[in-house]
Amino acid sequence: MPIREIRSLAAEDMQAVDTCIRSRLQSPVALINQLSEYIIHSGGKRLRPLLAVLAARACGCEGDRHVTLAAVVEFIHTATLLHDDVVDASELRRGRETANHLFGNEAAVLVGDFLYSRAFEMMVDVGSMRVMEILAHATNVIAEGEVMQLMNCHDPEVDEARYMDVIRSKTAKLFEAACQIGAVLADRPDIEEQALARYGRHLGTAFQLIDDVLDYTAESDVTGKRMGDDLAEGKPTLPLIQALRTAEPEQQAVIRAAIESGGREHVDAVLAIIDQTRALAYTRSRAEEETAEAIAAAGLLPPSAYRDALIRLARYAVEREY
Repeated sequence: MPIREIRSLAAEDMQAVDTCIRSRLQSPVALINQLSEYIIHSGGKRLRPLLAVLAARACGCEGDRHVTLAAVVEFIHTATLLHDDVVDASELRRGRETANHLFGNEAAVLVGDFLYSRAFEMMVDVGSMRVMEILAHATNVIAEGEVMQLMNCHDPEVDEARYMDVIRSKTAKLFEAACQIGAVLADRPDIEEQALARYGRHLGTAFQLIDDVLDYTAESDVTGKRMGDDLAEGKPTLPLIQALRTAEPEQQAVIRAAIESGGREHVDAVLAIIDQTRALAYTRSRAEEETAEAIAAAGLLPPSAYRDALIRLARYAVEREY
């Protein structure tokens, strides 16, 4: 089942999600509408709302509450991106100028706040305290992950365990919540709810690890980012951590200096060390381990085309090139 077939399976629901997003982004404040329109056309994968839809349907969810919650998940994700780009002083995302670069940091932060608050309004509309509990907790954990990442910047002492804590909080937690709420809406047994939570957690971790690989391999016209952007921002991601762990002492000194200083002057030297230490292959293997865990968790769901789509989506996470 290629990714286009997965999207086709959920097409009707995802069209309803897009309609919901457009409707709930409306505001009497002109700048919010202007920036929101820019965000809508920014070319994102909409992977997290897709997961929310597929998980809900795999649990036999009826009605349209899952559509509203899929939009909520996308709002939370987009708010984190807006704030991340401000923190990182990013000028490009997905090949387009970032909102903060175009509209200013103040507008980007405040519209991010608007998205968070609108998301919580929509959660109230759904009327499930358990759903609110899951998504409120996830939003808090994501914020903690973002702070942990900030603390790790320019720190060459960050090890794999610390880094995995960051991505499980900052990235994987929203994947986990997006999948888990489908089981809650459908009132499925706890074993299925926890299976979907594990599926999302492992999938989100694999997805971020492949993003880490792509930062050192993919061309900018594919990813919309320049190769080595994480290094330039002083972020010690897993390829860098693994290279530092296995490199020769003089190579370790190069990597440490690159992490501490940031910038792009060390990128070529570090890329060569990453290649020599096979750090990308190691990172990919860790992503494949996470994918295997996600697939095993999805296997606990009742058989359906939607369960199969979740399994295929886990494979896509490690096969993708952008």
